Amino acid sequence: MTLAVETTDLKVQLRLADDDWFTACDLSALTPGRGVAALLPDGRQVALFRDRADRLYAVDNRDPFTGAAVLSRGLTGTHQDRPFVASPLLKQRFDLVSGECLDDEGVRVAAYEVRAA
Repeated sequence: MTLAVETTDLKVQLRLADDDWFTACDLSALTPGRGVAALLPDGRQVALFRDRADRLYAVDNRDPFTGAAVLSRGLTGTHQDRPFVASPLLKQRFDLVSGECLDDEGVRVAAYEVRAA
């Protein structure tokens, strides 16, 4: 049996504030259920996720509770049909669509529109 590495020309792109699309990485760099950190042009980091249904998500990588750039290393899951990433440090959960903290309504991270193109 031979296993072939997934090959695709698709790129993961994020819509930035100026309505430009930024190419972050190849789609094949995202393993379903795991996050990847990417550097944005302004020096901030974004956490990229691909779920098992091939939906893509992007949120700031910085955990607002600790200031550490670790959300790309968090565990993903769903709560009441809302996909989230749980910070690996203090375990707060952030909605991957809106960036809202599911454990503290007053806290959120930036969420980005993301596509494969």
